[in-house]
Amino acid sequence: MSPRRVTLADVAKAAGVSRPTASLVLSGRGRELRISEDVAQRVLRAADELQYRPNIVSVGLRTGTSRTIGFVSDTVATSRLAGDMIKGALEAARDRGFMLFIGETEGDAELERLLLQAMHDRQVDGLILASMFTRTIKVPKSVKPMPTVLLNALPKQPAALPAVLPDEVEAGRVAARALLDAGHRDGIHLIGAGPRMRDVPPGSVAAVERLVGIREALGEADVKVAGGRICPDWQPEHGLAATRELLRTVRPRALICLNDRIAMGAYQALDDAGLKVPDDVSVVSFDDHPIASWIRPKLTTVALPHYELGRKAVDVLFTEIDGDPAASDRKGDVHRVPMPLRARESVAPPQDAARSGAGSS
Repeated sequence: MSPRRVTLADVAKAAGVSRPTASLVLSGRGRELRISEDVAQRVLRAADELQYRPNIVSVGLRTGTSRTIGFVSDTVATSRLAGDMIKGALEAARDRGFMLFIGETEGDAELERLLLQAMHDRQVDGLILASMFTRTIKVPKSVKPMPTVLLNALPKQPAALPAVLPDEVEAGRVAARALLDAGHRDGIHLIGAGPRMRDVPPGSVAAVERLVGIREALGEADVKVAGGRICPDWQPEHGLAATRELLRTVRPRALICLNDRIAMGAYQALDDAGLKVPDDVSVVSFDDHPIASWIRPKLTTVALPHYELGRKAVDVLFTEIDGDPAASDRKGDVHRVPMPLRARESVAPPQDAARSGAGSS
């Protein structure tokens, strides 16, 4: 049998005071209501000796808050890559004295319904609906009674809900600039999507936005994308196949891979063809997956800021919970979190530029 929970009445009895007096002292209102320092110290000592903890449910009923946030995702909790979103949300909630209740649907609509109902039953103060990959989602009707933020997701239907997303368009610009800054002006090919805007895997928000940024940055420098290969799934084997297909017809000077797993396959295809990274072909990518620092040479990539995304989602949620009047006018706002460049070893000046530079020194 588990030990009986210590109650406020137990503390009051041990301190030799009434229950209301003990309650006032423990709520920090003792001095305000002129309770003597001696009495206050007796109550605090008794609470400490008995290891008293307030009943959160009753506190919630009295204050109208449970000091909890619900975090419901598809597969974020079990993903090594995106798990930092939860870490960021946990720490931001803890900084405010709140707990995070985490539930995972694995893409099951019925499980999602049950998890959301459980969050309602526990009277969470707010809800974060998160996705492993940036995508559009159908927002369940049951979220409407509570403050809600979408994380790494956009609503399919009109919904006055704020969303927190990585700044994928700017990430595309950053990746392209990494090559431009190294002196690349031609022979730049895309692996994973492109070169046209319609050449993207179905439903991939990241592909569309990264492609927009890449094309904008290259266009501003009056540089054209030399070509592109779409990958139906962004995994190493598809990067390998797409790069092999490219190498049958052309020798690229640089590759922009749409994620690090594709880049891993591209590395293998280049090596099979006797081409070295970055001496023969520069490679830049996205995500900062652990493989980016494992492969050799280490991969230059634009990082997904998972931890910062989690923290930002909690920050935005609290503007909803606190009823910020300014936030009510921006309920459908999309908050973009910057994606930083991780400059490593896979980008170098093109060979002809390197030779001309050496000759002029």
